Amino acid sequence: MRPLINIISHTDLDGVVAAAVAWHALYPDNSPLQIYLIGYGDVDNVIFDSVKSGRSLVVLDLFCQRRETIDLIDNFFDGGSPICFDHHKTTLERWGNRPWLKIDTSCCAAKVYYNWLMSLELPKNVEERLLPLSDIVEVANDRDLWLGQIPESRLWQALITMCGPWSVLGRLIANPSSSLSEGEYEATVTFVRDQEERFATALERVKRFGDDLVAVGPELLQFGDVSDFCGLILDRSEDPPKMVAVANKKVTGEWAVSLRSRTGLAGKITGMLRDGKKIHGGGHGDAAALYFPSHYSLEQICDSIISAIKLISEQETPISMTLGDMLKNKLKQSEERK
Repeated sequence: MRPLINIISHTDLDGVVAAAVAWHALYPDNSPLQIYLIGYGDVDNVIFDSVKSGRSLVVLDLFCQRRETIDLIDNFFDGGSPICFDHHKTTLERWGNRPWLKIDTSCCAAKVYYNWLMSLELPKNVEERLLPLSDIVEVANDRDLWLGQIPESRLWQALITMCGPWSVLGRLIANPSSSLSEGEYEATVTFVRDQEERFATALERVKRFGDDLVAVGPELLQFGDVSDFCGLILDRSEDPPKMVAVANKKVTGEWAVSLRSRTGLAGKITGMLRDGKKIHGGGHGDAAALYFPSHYSLEQICDSIISAIKLISEQETPISMTLGDMLKNKLKQSEERK
């Protein structure tokens, strides 16, 4: 029997485009396929179940949160092509030497996977299926890296917010073109205009903690609003904080906290606070996510983030004068007197 292939990817535009690339690359020659669009809170369980059931894996724009899962893949992987394609800095720093991982922090995960595929000697029919996806991969890259060079990338993210990741995946499977239809364009432009009104309301109700943090409580923003809203605060406000955190509760009760910064702080905080048991997460240097247990309050989450910000700031503050500096100055002064 031909083994089932599990495509495991993220729910944002990058993850959805990556999943669409995988679909077009593998179907129908390697079908049947099963696609999972999930977050960091579920990735370990899905990978564990997939490996234990003997299924082949393609993991995109996500990475394991538990060491046990890393060990499982280490034992499962017997060489050959990579099975995980990622671009997050935290993944590179901790697990960049894994032979089953293909990682490049200079572009989005969809582009990492697409470029790797196109570097292979593909059958002509597979290459023909992948070529029309090149434009949407660039749109995802523009959106995920906040490049702002392709205006339609915000509209594509709006489409995910409006319709959900599965609907957009279906659209890209049926039609991989990055050109929005007339209806898609009109609907997303209207959504972005309404989004600006939501942002105005949310700005009135955020909590600010000095220069360190602006926290956005649950139900103020919709799924997909986060990057644009955080960009508004970090890039367009007169006195931006070091960090913006947007907290929402999942159906399971767990807190999902999106972090945004402009100096690599989000990734550092994620690496510091996650323990692999109670708190997990991952992401870029300036765009990351943490998942806190349901019994945490928003105040406790903010206190944890602020404590991490202060600790990182203290660690990175250079000591004004060391003993070595004093000795060098003394020697220099002696030589000048001579």
